[in-house]
Parts: sequence; C-alpha cells; structure tokens
Amino acid sequence: MITISEAELNDIKTIQEITYITWPITYGEILSEEQLKFMLDLFYSNEALSAQFEKREQLFYLISDEKSTIGFIGIEHQYQKRAVTKIHKIYLLPETQGKGIGKNVIESIGRLALENNSTSLLLNVNRFNKALNFYEKVGFKIIEEVDIEIGNGYLMEDYVMEKQISK
Repeated sequence: MITISEAELNDIKTIQEITYITWPITYGEILSEEQLKFMLDLFYSNEALSAQFEKREQLFYLISDEKSTIGFIGIEHQYQKRAVTKIHKIYLLPETQGKGIGKNVIESIGRLALENNSTSLLLNVNRFNKALNFYEKVGFKIIEEVDIEIGNGYLMEDYVMEKQISK
C-alpha cells in the first residue's frame, strides 16, 4: 500500500537522498554533468529546500510503501492565484517505476488539488524526459513550450502540461 504524507523540515535529508538517486538517471542523458550539479545545488541544497519549506509556497509530501520512503512530491495550490495545483516536483525511486505507483500518486495529487479548489493540475517536464509519455498516458496535455533561464547560461527546456480534474 502506498501512503502520501506531508513532509517536514527534518525530511530534507530524505528528499535529497531520493533526488541524488533519481536525477542522474532521469537527466543524465539530457543535461551535462555541470548543469546537473548546478541545478541540484540550486534547487536541492539545504538552504534552498529550507527556504521552500519555510515559505510554504510549495508543500512537500513523502511517498512511502510498507517498508520505506520511495519518492516525494512538491506541489503548490492556487498557483498564480488560479484554480490550479502546480506539481513542481515528482520523483520516485527507479526500482518502483512501472508498477502503477506514479499513476496512483497523480490520482492522490488530484484529490489534494480538488480539496484545495483546483480544477486542473499543471507541471513542467523537460522536452526530452522519458516521463513525457507517462504524463500523456495519465491525461496531461502539452499546452506550451518554454525555455527558462536558470543561471550560468543554463536553460530548462520544458513543455508545460495540464490535466483537467473533477470530482
């Protein structure tokens, strides 16, 4: 059974551990080693994660099975003051992928979003990320293509995807 529970400040180490396992596999063929390191430092340093927890603009949840924590999500309700829940982060350990857990997590995010008066889910995905197929399979549609400058001359080359949700 999969459970999703709100993360706390003392869960930062767990979030970082999952990130450092999943990111090289997810982005290793897409990004240079230098960009990967830059982005990990930018988004997942102790300081960056602590600030995200403090501001509570993004809520973090841990995904667990009966034995251990297997992933995490970072979501923001009422994104840009709209009835939208933005999925900023969604990562599952590689050995758990392909078992229906991701679909279950998306459904759980949908329920959380509905509880917070959202009518859709929104996310960015790298245009070359293999997860693109998964998102399309669970009902997300590409609505925009964006290039986001993040510093050091690096870009995030993403699709913005949206999925309508209803009760």
